[in-house]
Formats: sequence, C-alpha cells, structure tokens
Amino acid sequence: MKIVSWNCSGGFRKKYHKIQNINPEIIIIQECENPDLYKNDFDSFNYKNFIWEGENKNKGIAVFTKNINQINKLNWNNSYTLNIPEITSTSLSWNSSELKQFLPFSINDEFSFLAVWTKGRENLIFGYIGQFWKYILANKSQIIKHKPFIIGDFNSNSIWDKRDRWWNHSEIVSLLDTWNYKSLYHQFFSEKQGNESIPTFYLQRNIEKSYHIDYAFLPSDKADKSKIEIGKFKDWIDLSDHLPIIIDFQN
Repeated sequence: MKIVSWNCSGGFRKKYHKIQNINPEIIIIQECENPDLYKNDFDSFNYKNFIWEGENKNKGIAVFTKNINQINKLNWNNSYTLNIPEITSTSLSWNSSELKQFLPFSINDEFSFLAVWTKGRENLIFGYIGQFWKYILANKSQIIKHKPFIIGDFNSNSIWDKRDRWWNHSEIVSLLDTWNYKSLYHQFFSEKQGNESIPTFYLQRNIEKSYHIDYAFLPSDKADKSKIEIGKFKDWIDLSDHLPIIIDFQN
C-alpha cells in the first residue's frame, strides 16, 4: 500500500497530475481546496473517493483514495482535562473538535489513519505541535485501539524545542514511543530527531532555508514493514514549498 502526504500550498486541482503519476493507494493533501466546489477541475483525477475538512473552502485537509476502496471519516471528538488542583482555569479542559487540523479516517474498515496539518495562531500558546499534543491526549483511547498511521505536516522539529514546554516536539516523540509508535523517516534512515539530512520544507522556496517538518508515525510493527521516500527538490519546488512524503507499506 503506497501512501502520499503532501502540503500542496493550495490549488491542488491544478497539481494533482503530479501525484497521480506516483500511483498511490491513498493521498493525503494539506492546504487543499474543497473538491466539491471544483468538480470540473477534478474531472480527470482518478481518485474519486474522498473526504475533506477545513475552516477555509480553499485550504483544508483532503484524503483521496482509489475507487475500489471505501473511505470513512472517523468520529474522534473526545475531551481531556489536565488535573492541577490549584488552578481552575477552563483552559485545562478541551475537546479535540476545537483543535486544527486533524482528520481521522479508515480505509475499507481495515486500516485507520490520522491526517495531520497543525496550525498556530498568535493568541494560542498551544500552537502547531501543541495542537497535536492536545489532540492525541484527548483521543488516546482511539489511537491505542485503532493504531492509525499518523501522517502529515506537523510544522515542527526538535530544533525548536523549548525546555519549559512539556508539549515540545521531543516530548511528544517520546510520548508516542511509549504507545509503541515510531517515526518512519528516522527509523528507515537511522537518523536522530533534529538531525535530518533530507528536508521536507523550504521557507519561501529557498534551498538555503530548509527544514524537516513532515512526518509519518507508525505503530512499530507497521514501521518495520514500511519504507519512506521524500520527493526531490527539483521536481516539486515549483509547485509547493513542501516536498511530498511517500510511504510504502507491505501488508
């Protein structure tokens, strides 16, 4: 099963041919427009089964799959409360429906996925990786039960860790490790978090401003059966500031 995740930087209806040529089973696209609003533009796209969710009609998460597959959105809207007796702030409790942007789904009721595109706002301390931290704590029971592939644009790297934030990147990698999850890239290439040799993102599409911020976290047994590839700069940079990550899982 081949899976592609890509932040397309908008306008996927004009770029999908590039992904279609890879011939994946499942396509996860961040910053994708709502395909229902551009049906004519997607007419020649071979992946007619899809789900989409977003705050903005032109930028959300879309998941596409081949027509032989059935795709279903999963209802993971659970809550979590931090227990700090001396503090009564309402900020200690949250529901995952408030967090952006996460899309859990299943394929053929056999494989579960969590598509990720973390966001941040100026008025949010828990931005980007903090949003992911809050989401997985709220939905821990679902993750442990369904063991989803967790894939997408996390907008995060351990090089930006802040020691006084318990939701920093490295802490979350450690948390996932206790749930028996591995970062496929780091396992496959035998590299450490923060020392990635292959970037996935180029700020302002500048080759001198490169970062690794897109990931695939898989349960260990699935990671052991998988390979990962990062698209090449020269092939993709004209289309987006992100490169696609390509996962090949041998079931």
